[in-house]
Amino acid sequence: MGKVMNLGRLLSDTARRLPERTSLVWGERSWTWAETNARVDALVAALRRRGLGKGDPILVQAKNSNQMFESLWAAFKLGGIWVPTNYRLTPAEVAFLATSSGAKAMVYDDSFPQHADAVKKASKVLEFTVAIGEARDGEEAFEALVAEGKGEEAEEAEVDYDDPCWFFYTSGTTGRPKAAVLTHGQLVFVTNNHLADLMPGTTHWGDASLVVAPLSHGAGAHALSQVARGAKSVLTAGEKFDEEEIWRLVEEHRITNAFTVPTILTRLVRHPAVDRFDHSSLRYVIYAGAPMYRADQKEALEKLGKVIVQYYGLGEVTGNITVLPREEHSLDDAEMPIGSCGYARTGMEVVIKDAEGKSLGAGEQGEICVRGPAVFAGYHNNPEANAKALKDGWFHTGDLGRLDERGFLFITGRASDMYISGGSNVYPREAEEVLLTHPAVAEVAVLGVPDPEWGEIGVAVVVPEAGETATAEELLAFLTDKLARYKQPRRVFFWDELPKSGYGKVPKHLIRDELYARGDLTEAAAQ
Repeated sequence: MGKVMNLGRLLSDTARRLPERTSLVWGERSWTWAETNARVDALVAALRRRGLGKGDPILVQAKNSNQMFESLWAAFKLGGIWVPTNYRLTPAEVAFLATSSGAKAMVYDDSFPQHADAVKKASKVLEFTVAIGEARDGEEAFEALVAEGKGEEAEEAEVDYDDPCWFFYTSGTTGRPKAAVLTHGQLVFVTNNHLADLMPGTTHWGDASLVVAPLSHGAGAHALSQVARGAKSVLTAGEKFDEEEIWRLVEEHRITNAFTVPTILTRLVRHPAVDRFDHSSLRYVIYAGAPMYRADQKEALEKLGKVIVQYYGLGEVTGNITVLPREEHSLDDAEMPIGSCGYARTGMEVVIKDAEGKSLGAGEQGEICVRGPAVFAGYHNNPEANAKALKDGWFHTGDLGRLDERGFLFITGRASDMYISGGSNVYPREAEEVLLTHPAVAEVAVLGVPDPEWGEIGVAVVVPEAGETATAEELLAFLTDKLARYKQPRRVFFWDELPKSGYGKVPKHLIRDELYARGDLTEAAAQ
């Protein structure tokens, strides 16, 4: 589609415009835009001398840090491809990402030596490894590369619209992770769209973003818009999630926006520290990645005010499908499209299609499909997945939903979450929504399991609310007049917590695995 701006130019331009303004804060340390850009340019110069250039994938196994942030911009300026991992993955899983991406270089935290070793052993094309921290024999130290290139200016590589710059790996809940190919042209649109739809009015004048989630996924995309507008980003200092620290940082840095997932937002809102620190600076608290239940929305609105923003989107569209802006959130049920994840993002089109690919009308349920400039270029080296996801000019999400007359989207479930009981399709979200209105239920996940009589039945895994109790029989009775019988789970299990992915989601396959491990799934299926 022709030449476009290299995304790395966002950093270069902001550094020229606002050299002395703060770009990044991490613990007690901070950097200006000039300093961050100089470090990135130095890294680019050093990597180019080692033969790294346009189209070369760079695998990054690291927790949030200034070096993690810098690696993204270095990859962009090189014309390379940033390949961040979820740092919680096992060495074998990271080795798969290295081989499937064709990574030519690896950057890793020195706290992950086993991951680096696994990659070196598995990859036939890896040429060199860079350690954040102490380098071992045969490796380069990140800071040594920055020192080597100090003072050098790195010109951004010339790029086309469709040139890849980021392999965004899917979570892999249904098999091996797939690399969604994000391009320079696509992400330029995404950056503008985030600013227009999620956090309008964001500038360097008084705006600051708190990075709660890993930069490797949604938070990294969110950071692009901050850099474009010169708003500083603040990383949490600790390795563990700390509600007290987060609220302290909000007050200290007058945080105006943050990106997170519903489970984390709910934890923050329920923590006593929310009442001890001033959070009046917040303008946009953006949540995505999973549905947020109505009770949790109300709790957040009561504590934070009308600042929460929801969006719906997958990695394949970098989050750009719908938005429910803060103005559409309300404590009053009559003033809010309850259960909706919003309307189509600016420049994007959303339709509901049936199994034959026919577009459905308002109120009809089918697969959510989307098209527009935010749609990815396809999966890397995966023609089978591309044929399934990209059909007739549309990206097929695999999620089920319906649109109302006004164009608000309601997600009814993941196609893979649906189960069939007695010949009827059952979408677990319906039972989950009802169970969450019970005062004794803090979290819940419903999933289908094999049953000799009905084919499949639903089971609910419940995390009790602190200080509250309820029996399985009480919860099942609670559903009696609220849901059709076939939609009601038949068994209830109580756990201390639900397993979560590295991004705060609750993947059903992890719950299923745990039910098997405990012996509960076999028992449930037999009854």
